[in-house]
Amino acid sequence: MESEKQLAEIQNVVDDALRLAIQKGATSAEASMSKVQGIAVSSRLKEVETVEFTNDGGLGIAVFVGQKKGSASTADLSPAALRLTVEKAVEIAKYTSEDDCAGVADKEFIATEIPDLDLYHPIELDTQAGIKMAIEAETAGMDFDSKIVNSDGASYNANLGVRVYGNTHGINAGYASSRYNLSCVLIGQDGDDMQRNYAYTIDREAHLLDSPHKVGVDAAKETLSRLGARKINTAKVPVLFHRDIASGIFGHFVSAISGGSLFRQSSFLLDSLGTKVFPDWLTITEKPHILKGLASSPFDNEGVRTQDMTIVDSGILQHYLLTSYSARKLKMQTNGHAGGIHNWLLSSTGESDKELLEKMGTGLIVTELMGQGVNIVNGDYSRGAAGFWVENGIIQYPVHEITIAGNLQDMFHNIVAIGAETEHRGSIQTGSILIESMQVAGA
Repeated sequence: MESEKQLAEIQNVVDDALRLAIQKGATSAEASMSKVQGIAVSSRLKEVETVEFTNDGGLGIAVFVGQKKGSASTADLSPAALRLTVEKAVEIAKYTSEDDCAGVADKEFIATEIPDLDLYHPIELDTQAGIKMAIEAETAGMDFDSKIVNSDGASYNANLGVRVYGNTHGINAGYASSRYNLSCVLIGQDGDDMQRNYAYTIDREAHLLDSPHKVGVDAAKETLSRLGARKINTAKVPVLFHRDIASGIFGHFVSAISGGSLFRQSSFLLDSLGTKVFPDWLTITEKPHILKGLASSPFDNEGVRTQDMTIVDSGILQHYLLTSYSARKLKMQTNGHAGGIHNWLLSSTGESDKELLEKMGTGLIVTELMGQGVNIVNGDYSRGAAGFWVENGIIQYPVHEITIAGNLQDMFHNIVAIGAETEHRGSIQTGSILIESMQVAGA
């Protein structure tokens, strides 16, 4: 297979780089290399707008001379360029200061078995087929209703990649992966009111993407649902984060329990291990080895093996997310999170989205968030939002130009329910999240 041949070639380059590093005076080293081929096409108003080809590859190496670190990278993989890159990394290391926590991951944590997670499903990178899909999605959306008056375009992306990691503890392993997505953004108008919204689909396998027609129609429906948006009065009400955006709430949790934030003392969840951070019905499990998973990986960016973990058990925080460096800083052990998280699955309270509305009664559904008003140091949360106003469990009208505010620690504790209809298009799989009460600032 082409991918196996490519994998072997990259492993040879990584092996050469590591061997050179030791020859040039490094006491240990790690190298990673990726090669990505892809296409990205976009249309606007049913005409081709851009066509891009990707054929990128590069090697990065970090060397350690004792506790001193130097790093360098190169896209030129010729023997002379590789030698120069390694020499520069070693030279840099000799001039940096000692760091007791520097170094490759400890050997005991390095992955020794590399399971096949079925992440690679290649197809021909056909720009004409991609253009056809983008235009078909946009056409379906724009033809759906006369109130769809404009488009911000549709795009199709296909990427095939190989990633290899190696270090001087003996690991030199990699895997191939594929990813495909199709999206469409439309603009609707009703009188003086103009709104925009979108739809998208993503998968490891191209044939499992939603049809272009469905993506376009879904984008049109989402856009039309925003027309007639109103402002609302300032109030403190229950807030339901729709499943499309709900993962963002837990994205802030990821930042707060990441080793880098913790050893820098810049997290509102310092010293929270073993304490209750969510309601007692909420459990978060991490499953890195889900076949075809969008965030699956047999090892992290330091070659540390990934494994199933219960991050939160019955509301209680069980693990921080640690790299080798942050673990040493915190006098703990790395747990495979260099480069991020791997397939978080959140427990739910079992309600459908309709039942969540009934449970909320009167309040706000948030379907879009804007701005960056989140402070991980103290947990303060304030963001622009749009969505729908709900009364007696029934959606009344769309709302916009509002701000929602609270504190993440309080928001986590006050999660009333998580819906059973789960969003799967990302690394955090969750249903819609109902929070008991938040400050909503409107007109």
